[in-house]
Amino acid sequence: MIPFRPYILRAFYDWLVDNRLTPYLVVNANVSGVSVPEQFIKNGQITFNISTKSVVNLELGNDMIKFNARFSGFFHSVVIPLDAIQAIYAHENGIGTMFHPEETYFKLLKKTNNITVTSGKISHSSLKDSSIEKPHDNDPSNFVKKGKSHLRVVK
Repeated sequence: MIPFRPYILRAFYDWLVDNRLTPYLVVNANVSGVSVPEQFIKNGQITFNISTKSVVNLELGNDMIKFNARFSGFFHSVVIPLDAIQAIYAHENGIGTMFHPEETYFKLLKKTNNITVTSGKISHSSLKDSSIEKPHDNDPSNFVKKGKSHLRVVK
């Protein structure tokens, strides 16, 4: 399967814009391939207003986000690999979503489904008919494997 992160990111972006909210993007500036104005990086992160009023030529691709914007009066081209995206949210009310770091995601897959990651490709030795349930404490290391899922109708 192809990664779901670009689809979730585009869906949140469209939803925020359709609701006339200002989409902000939180980026891990330490990830390889990130090209951002370094003077605005704080604690290894940078946050961008990616509204249509703030950026031009916005491309929300499957591998990268690209756009052009002015920072302190100077024009910059920004390139962000999708694995550097940490969150997208509305500036006005904070509604949005956070993304797990890619290595956490791959460790979780390996732990729950015998997944092997080699040279950026994912393969599995044996996927069983199971579902993964996330506990309430939001710790990705606590995902547990359950038996076959089923739907129960309550009247």
